[in-house]
Amino acid sequence: MKLTILGPWGAYPAADSASASYLIQTESVNVLLDCGSGALAQLQRYLPLEELDAVVLTHYHTDHIADVYCLQHAAMILMQLGRRTKPIEIYAHDADPEAFATLAYGEYMHSHVIAVGDTLTLGDLTWTFGHTTHPVPCLSMRIEHGEQALVFTADTAWNDDLVRIGRNADLLLCESNLYNEYFGKIGGHLTAGEAGRLASQCGAKRLVLTHLPQYGDLGQLVREAQETYHGPIDLARTGDQYRL
Repeated sequence: MKLTILGPWGAYPAADSASASYLIQTESVNVLLDCGSGALAQLQRYLPLEELDAVVLTHYHTDHIADVYCLQHAAMILMQLGRRTKPIEIYAHDADPEAFATLAYGEYMHSHVIAVGDTLTLGDLTWTFGHTTHPVPCLSMRIEHGEQALVFTADTAWNDDLVRIGRNADLLLCESNLYNEYFGKIGGHLTAGEAGRLASQCGAKRLVLTHLPQYGDLGQLVREAQETYHGPIDLARTGDQYRL
């Protein structure tokens, strides 16, 4: 399983980057996890759009879905040109029925419901979904390929279900939108120290901090996470790749 960071930013993308978006690949399947602003421009550096099989969404905040609607038109054009032979399959929760209804796009993109506790098989990947604590419904995700596990917290404040779904993760891709000084002051997101504590409690082998803020010294996030987790820690950067 290969993970490529397309967009590590929360809220809006930095120049030449993207907001939340990640490419997950095996020999049998290519999946886009979230599809934030700038995702398609970054995706095409690593994968022709003709070869994208599916999209899995955590929630409907714009920094996670802005490029879905561009992708709909890309699928349409590529199928009309004969360069794609099948629609893109997109998976998301339907706790917001109006938002879910916008995902399907004729014969070019087909939508499917996922929910907490579900198991989804895409190629040789197995996905399970957990609870988050966020202002809107949002799914955390465990993605397994054989004995390897990639866990994505999505956007969330602390909750104990994150420890369950993250147990023994080979790579914990964890939101770290807040510096420790904001602990208890801003809801719906984790501080760097909490990200480290989660990785430690999960027994994660590697921690990658993502959904990054646009302000402050990002290196401080790593230093704060190191106070509670003593394994390898990376800041997610556009173009970084990990093989599990």
